[in-house]
Amino acid sequence: MHRTIQTLARLTALLGGLVLLVIIIMTTLSVAGRSLGLGEITGNYEILEAGIAFAIFSFLPITQLYGAHATVDIFTSALPGRTNRWIAAFWEIVLLLVILLIVWRLYEGTLSHYKRGGTTVFLQFPLWWPYTASCVAGVVASITALYCAVMRIREAVGDRNILPSEHGEH
Repeated sequence: MHRTIQTLARLTALLGGLVLLVIIIMTTLSVAGRSLGLGEITGNYEILEAGIAFAIFSFLPITQLYGAHATVDIFTSALPGRTNRWIAAFWEIVLLLVILLIVWRLYEGTLSHYKRGGTTVFLQFPLWWPYTASCVAGVVASITALYCAVMRIREAVGDRNILPSEHGEH
């Protein structure tokens, strides 16, 4: 199961990285074109907005799996390992619930934009497209978050590390 989740998280991150790379190149060309008097790329802000949203959701699974979210452990670093494992399990569950809430809202946004037929101003692409892409990446993040929550609970109960933590422990 771990290998499947890891592969899914990595593929999603690679896809998000590819989208981010395209956005960086597009933005650079647009700014350069504007600076040289050639004009900017039409709709670059629309593509940037949609692509960044997708990239953010694409990086969530790999960040979740490797416990790489930013943490402030000034108060918990002195606590016993078992206590920290229970704290980590608690926050994994909270994050799972937050991601599920966001994915639900993305899904509702997808349906709403699909039914209304809204499009972007310049490129006229349907607004439900970026919502759908972000929702799919969010579903992968949800699956990963559920897996991580279960594994962190197992870590707390068994008082041993299973998943990588923010400190690189296994």
